[in-house]
Amino acid sequence: MERLLARLERRFGRFAVPNLTWIIVSGMGIVFVLSMIRPDFEQLLMLDLPMVKHGQVWRLVTYLFLPPAGGMCGLPRPIVMLFAIYFVWWMGTNLENEWGAFKYNVFWLVGMIGTTVMAVIAGGATNEYLIATMFLAFATLFPDEIIYAMMIIPVKAKWLGLLAAAGLVWAFVVGDWTQRAAIGAATANYVLFFAGHWGNFFKSRRVEVRQRARRAQMAEIEKPKTGGRKCAICGASEDDGADIRVCSCEKCGGVPRNLCLPHARNH
Repeated sequence: MERLLARLERRFGRFAVPNLTWIIVSGMGIVFVLSMIRPDFEQLLMLDLPMVKHGQVWRLVTYLFLPPAGGMCGLPRPIVMLFAIYFVWWMGTNLENEWGAFKYNVFWLVGMIGTTVMAVIAGGATNEYLIATMFLAFATLFPDEIIYAMMIIPVKAKWLGLLAAAGLVWAFVVGDWTQRAAIGAATANYVLFFAGHWGNFFKSRRVEVRQRARRAQMAEIEKPKTGGRKCAICGASEDDGADIRVCSCEKCGGVPRNLCLPHARNH
């Protein structure tokens, strides 16, 4: 995938849209404000294939600007939207800085294609799963970044990423075929971009486990054997690292005995 992206960037990199995240979050902010004035405004932007066939082709793009839905802890929706849009901006700008404009554009483009395919199956779609895959990408590239869950609890991105992935898997398992198609199509960008990453990760882990087992085996082979002398009093062995001395003092009756150093001094 990286080689393909490199070739594509050399050829088409000049067409990349810089600061794409700023464009998306600005659109989200504008759409939210307009939806407060006209509640049905968002309905005009959703990816509705039957309406696209009737000439409303802008829906193929404008669904990207739908602000995140839902509430949080009873807070007013404008405050929730402010934090949600900021979070999208924060993730997106970090991904764009890490990848560069072209690769980041391709990530969104592949996600849009997958979402459109899903809309063909289901008849409509939103950007919900597309934003979810952006979060998975962020958590994969920046696993130790601190995110404040519920705006209070500090949690590393990798744990929230695992939770989000588990939620997608669960929704895929218990959902109907339309929802499964939505999840599968919208997450195609993450699979394409990170299949090699996870393949290398698990391969390196297997190598690490084998190397650790080999080092432990070599340590056992190289462990020096001393003849197995043991302390006559406590049974401590030289093979376990005990310092064994031979004692033939009067207390021992003149008969040589193997004693560990503490018992050789005090017996």
